[in-house]
Order: sequence, then C-alpha cells, then structure tokens
Amino acid sequence: MPNLKIGGATVNQTPLDWKGNLNNIINAIEEAKKQEIELLCFPELAITGYGSEDLFLSYWFPQKALRQLKELLPHCLGITVCVGLPVRIQDQLYNCMAIIEDGELNAFMAKQFLAIEGVHYECRWFTTWKANTLSKFDFFGKEVPFGDIVFEKKGFKYAFEICEDAWKGDKRPGFRLKDRGVNLIFNPSASHFAMGKSEHRENLVRESSIHLNSTYFYVNLLGNESGRMIFDGEVLVAEKGKILLKNDLLSFQSYLIFSYNLGENVEKLAEVSTEHDKKVEFTQAVSLALFDYLRKSRSHGFVLSLSGGADSSSLAVLVAEMVRRGIIELGVDTFLEKINLNFSPKTDNPEKEITGKLLTTAYQGSDNSSKETFESARMLAESVGAVFYDWKISEEVASYTQKIEKAIGRDLTWETDDVTLQNIQARARSPIIWMLANLNNALLLTTSNRSEGDVGYATMDGDTSGSISPIAAVDKFFILQWLQWAEKKLGYEGLRGVNSLQPTAELRPLEHHQTDEHDLMPYSVIVEIERLAIRDRRSPMDIFKILSEELSISPVQLKGYIRKFHQLWSRNQWKRERLAPSFHLDEFNVDPKTWYRFPILSGGFAEELEELDQLDVS
Repeated sequence: MPNLKIGGATVNQTPLDWKGNLNNIINAIEEAKKQEIELLCFPELAITGYGSEDLFLSYWFPQKALRQLKELLPHCLGITVCVGLPVRIQDQLYNCMAIIEDGELNAFMAKQFLAIEGVHYECRWFTTWKANTLSKFDFFGKEVPFGDIVFEKKGFKYAFEICEDAWKGDKRPGFRLKDRGVNLIFNPSASHFAMGKSEHRENLVRESSIHLNSTYFYVNLLGNESGRMIFDGEVLVAEKGKILLKNDLLSFQSYLIFSYNLGENVEKLAEVSTEHDKKVEFTQAVSLALFDYLRKSRSHGFVLSLSGGADSSSLAVLVAEMVRRGIIELGVDTFLEKINLNFSPKTDNPEKEITGKLLTTAYQGSDNSSKETFESARMLAESVGAVFYDWKISEEVASYTQKIEKAIGRDLTWETDDVTLQNIQARARSPIIWMLANLNNALLLTTSNRSEGDVGYATMDGDTSGSISPIAAVDKFFILQWLQWAEKKLGYEGLRGVNSLQPTAELRPLEHHQTDEHDLMPYSVIVEIERLAIRDRRSPMDIFKILSEELSISPVQLKGYIRKFHQLWSRNQWKRERLAPSFHLDEFNVDPKTWYRFPILSGGFAEELEELDQLDVS
C-alpha cells in the first residue's frame, strides 16, 4: 500500500469575520500544498467558528457559510480538503464536514452525536444525523451526497467522528467505521480547553487507534474564539496505541499545519513523550485568551485595580505573560501589528516597554489599606513595566457615608453596619477605575475568582465590575499556589510581596486583622465542598459523609462549613448572573451562562441542611 501524506490544520477563527476566517483556511491550504500534504483536515465548524451561538438559528448564516465554501473550492486544486461548516436542510441544521477533492465538492458528512453538557448547548442549534443514512444536497446546482459516508484516497479508506461522536463509548460511530474497513478516522473538533483535558484526549486517541484498528487523527480549533471558551489547537495522531504526533498547544498563530505519513512502519516509530502541568496550561491558556480578547475587541490595552493581593496580582502577571509569549512566538513587529499597537520599542527590554503600553494599574487605597499591600502592588507593577497610579478613595467613601447618615438620621458604625461599610469602599473604587479604562479605550479586568463566586464574597459593582473576568473559573487555592510557582518558575520576582501576605479584603479597620479565610473558611475546604456540590452535584449530606473520610476536620466544624457554603451559595446566585464574561479554564465553573445554572430564588437547601444538623456526630 502506498504512503499518503495527511495533515491537520488548526485555525484561530472569529464568528462573523468571514474574510479573516476564509483567509486563515486558504493560507493553511497553501502551506499544506508546500509541504506536499495530500489530505488535509480542518476542525469542526472552521468556516464559521464554533462560538457563533444563536446565529446558527438564522437562515442566512448557514447560507453565507455555503457561499464561503464555494469561494474556497478554487484554492483546493491538487489536494483533498475537509472543512467544517453548518448546513441547513429545510428546518434542520446539521454540523458537517465538507469533503473537497481537487477543487470539487464531493460530499457532506454530518455529525451524529451532539455535545449537550457543561459549556455546550449544541441541541439548541443542531440536529443529529442518523447513522447509516444517506441523502442528497443541492450545492449551487450540483447534487452531492449528504450523511454517513466513507471516503477513499490512494487505497486508504477514511471517515469521520466529529468531536462528541468519539466520546459516546460503545455507541460511537467509530465501531461501525471499523466494520466498514476504514483505515483512517479523522476527529475534527471544537473541544474547549480545560486544565488536564489534553491528557484525557491523548488517552482517547491512543485507545481509539487500538479499538477501531485505524490511524486516529484528532484536530482541534485554536484560540479564544468568541469570548468565553478557549480552544487549544491540539493535533494528535495515534496508531496501534502509540501517540506519533502531538503539537505544542495554545499558539498565538492564526493557523498551523501538522503532517503525518500514513503507511509508514509504525513499529519503527517512537511514541511522542508528553508532559502535563496544570500551572503551565493555565498560564498559556489565559495569556492566549487575553491576547485574542484584546485584538478581537479592538481594545487598546487593559486597566487593573491592583490591590497588592493575590487575584489582581495574578492578572498583572498574566498580562505580562501575554506579552512575553506573544513576542517569543510572533516576534515584536508581528505581535504589535496583531494587537494594532503603533509603537516601536526603544530599549533592549521590549517586553517591559510593551507591557507599559498595554497595562495600566492603580492602587486605590482606603483608610483601611496597609503599607504592605501598597508596596506589594507598587513593586509588582514596576517589575513588569505596567503604568502604576496611586490614589485614595477616602473622600469618596466619606461623601457617600455622610449622605446616607444624614438621610437616615444616625451614624454608621462597624458594630451595626459592618457589611455596608465594607461594601462602599469596594464599590467606590469602581467609577474611578472605569474612567481610566474609558480614557484608554481599554478593557477593565475584573479580579473575582471562583471560590469567591461560590459564596458571594465579592461586592457587586465593586470587585465584580469590569469588561472581562479572566480568573472567575479558577479557585482561590489554585491561584495562591500558582503565584508561588510563577515567582519561582516564571521568574516574576515582583511577586515576593504578594506571596508574603495573607489574603485579605482590607475593608475593615486594620485593628480588626481581617482575613478572607476567617470571614469564610479555609480556601482548601471551599475547593473540596464545591467539587462535590457543584461539579458532582452531591447533596449536603453526601458531602459531609465523603469529606468526613477525606479531611482532618472535626465533624461539628465540617458541618458548619458545609452549611455556610450552601447558604451563601444559594443567596448569591444573582451575583453570579452578573459576572463579567469569564474564561472557561477548569473542568467546571460557576458561570450560569456557560456551565452551572441555579435558581436565583430558592429555599436555600433549608431541609437538606436541617437533616445535616440532626445527624449525630458524637
């Protein structure tokens, strides 16, 4: 059997950027031709972008996608190209791969299983295709096959499992393809990034090559396509249980091509070694997401209220990492061109100079702020090159407070009005920092993390106020560990200050010695409770029984933590509904727009917590 040079093309697409998306595909095809690739596969919905949301429900949008496909055909001479797009047949929309052979459309292959869990809502837009069925489609006057099809090139039979198709166990299409003698199975995907997910994909691809007795070729979309989901651009090839091709993930490029010679002696090929580190994955994912969000929103930079604490400091470092990684991968000139920054660095430290053009920070001290957090913020901003401002909000807080005191006829005190006096400080910072963002035409970074989102430990219109919320899907315990790692492994020595401090909101007078964990509970405990309550959807009683075995906490204290978590969770859903758009980064998140929906009004687990209270733990 002859060799067949096959390839996978990952592309960074944007909904409604028809010209840009098509150019990415055409450029990838031209590069594939230079590499003498004969059969090239693009990801799922590459023509439109996966994140087109309810645009898929319209009639004109799929029709425009077909016209884009028609425009692509002349660029496919001398090569076979497989590219994803939506195709409407009357009232039904199908998620399809178009197979183009030497400039002619051969057929459409339709997806058989739809992703409907977590961040995916495909059933809202698409219809599943029934296995082993075939129809016809009128493509601008040419009738082409449509449905469940096997193709052939140079004696190799090839077919598709489109993303979710591969994750259906014994029901997956691959087993039927095996019975039909398929040698090569492509999996064009739009599989969202999550820390640790690449390892699961490797296992899927490796095992698929064994169980389906085929070469298994996986190719994923790339980049922060439309705001929330990030795609890592992963390309994998496996034969006989060996990973033979795996690329570096989360690239800043618009498109990338990877090839593999089908028909070689697999026994003579060494398996690719892989490493998985969630801290590295997190860094790469957020820095790429910030880069794409910046350029696709046509903003001129970022503004950050830098408190000297963990959350805001992590964002400052991640913006600096965006610049560092972008320069390494693209070069200074291309990086600046992509973010539309007309600037020429004048020193031998372009990273710091460019960060200074893109990141503006401000320490907004109140009467309750400490010298330690100010120095932490100043030192970090200076070390990464960010613009750093410093002002006090005491006058604003006093003005608001005095107006309310006059209206209600009494003074506000910490003994009777604790939450009110805390919140006005956080909320008073928002209008001023928004002014800076508006002046700079910049994105205001929101600093809330997932642990605080769980329990509502965030002032609405204060620290939840912003354009994007990059770490809202990551727990605080992880952020604290990541900051220590970033100081040592990434070399951000400016983090020494923040890493020496205990997390605190600094909203009560300093003599109160306020800390986040004293207000709430240990962040390590919140992680364990949310894992069971939100990710695994366990009841309070189940959580208690499981954590009683896993954590060294007294039963009475554990019951108190579980009660507090559920009470705070249920009364603060309205805050989560108003979070700024966040990046999906972990295996789950609490954003109701992407992962976990919960009623704004509820009974608050009253009966479930009463049952827990009645449990005898003596």
